[in-house]
Amino acid sequence: MKLTEEENAMLAGKLGEPLRWAIDHQIKVGTAFDAEDMVPVSQSHMMVDPESVGEPGVLFLEQLAANGAHVQIPMITDPRGVDLDYYHPLGQTEEMANLDRRTIAACEQMGILMTNTCINYQTIMSPAIGDNVAFGDTGVVIYSNSVCGARSNFEGGPSALAAGLTGRTPRYGLHLDKHRLATRRFSVEESPQHLTDWGVLGATIGKMAGSYWEVPVIEGINEAPTSDQLKHMGAAMASFGSTPLFHIVGVTPEAHSLASVGGDALAIEKITAQDLQTTLAAYGSTGDPVDVVVFAAPQLSLIEMSELAALCVGKKFSVPLLVCTSPQVYPDAQRMKLVNAIEDAGGKVLQGTCFYNQYAREIGEANGWTHLLSNSAKIVNILGGYGYQPALASMERCIDSAVAGVIV
Repeated sequence: MKLTEEENAMLAGKLGEPLRWAIDHQIKVGTAFDAEDMVPVSQSHMMVDPESVGEPGVLFLEQLAANGAHVQIPMITDPRGVDLDYYHPLGQTEEMANLDRRTIAACEQMGILMTNTCINYQTIMSPAIGDNVAFGDTGVVIYSNSVCGARSNFEGGPSALAAGLTGRTPRYGLHLDKHRLATRRFSVEESPQHLTDWGVLGATIGKMAGSYWEVPVIEGINEAPTSDQLKHMGAAMASFGSTPLFHIVGVTPEAHSLASVGGDALAIEKITAQDLQTTLAAYGSTGDPVDVVVFAAPQLSLIEMSELAALCVGKKFSVPLLVCTSPQVYPDAQRMKLVNAIEDAGGKVLQGTCFYNQYAREIGEANGWTHLLSNSAKIVNILGGYGYQPALASMERCIDSAVAGVIV
């Protein structure tokens, strides 16, 4: 790889051991993907929940911090693993909480902003079109690439940290124009309605594309989707297909036309109502039992919190209901009494966490939860591997099911 004078100084250890480790890590990643050089990035976003990091990862972070590591660009974080104001009732242990506390302390010592959110594009600072960034969460990456027109690969935790320390990342993948062109062309015959429908569409396209290197371009979306609709579609597409970028003709910023993303030369693959129903049918049916209802993955926006709170008025849940939102949304939701409306019905709002990366398996075992219901296609795809039998339904049906104790 071609290195600048500063990058060579980093590699030689002249700027300290943390930067030597960071640039060495990036060179190895870049070499694996045939990157010619590095590209400066304006932001970095790291998954650093304790379940993912573990004791060895926390020790590594603490060692970097002790050696004087400090980020050079704004660096933010994905949801934590523990809501430190509410974890014993969930069945989380003091050991889990202490691991999180140590992670927070090490990150803050390095100048990392503990934003604890996977919806930073809705709450912190949305990247601009053409902006090179180093983002880690798959839902964050696909939204930033597709809806914002920014440029990021899926950065693993160490790679995102290295980018924060050096202010750059290897120039490969979606930082290059050639990898942002469409490779699959999908025509949607039925426009989605609810957020869950958008998630089902994303899941269906993700399964059909099935590769990080495939870039879907989508036709047939007749009205401009909302931010939350695009969020649910993208998060599901990334979860089911490892997809980091999609285009919607006439909606997303790089797809002014089909030709502008190279889609006019591709064969059309139709997505029918039956295709969507097949995806949905794999996740529960009316009458199935419900042990817990979860709204998460991605964290809820203020608009989603408002819609959910309105549905909770006058209801009493017969099963636990958990809502995960960001620390930026939570104070507004509390001030507007949206949190009260949800919790008066028997729910619980968690801030700064997301259910699947907060020891979901251990929580399920501690509470005897197996049958989980959500309106998020992303989370039901993930939780099948955590000992759950997940089911998928609209927000309205989730609320009614939480009252009935079965899917209605």
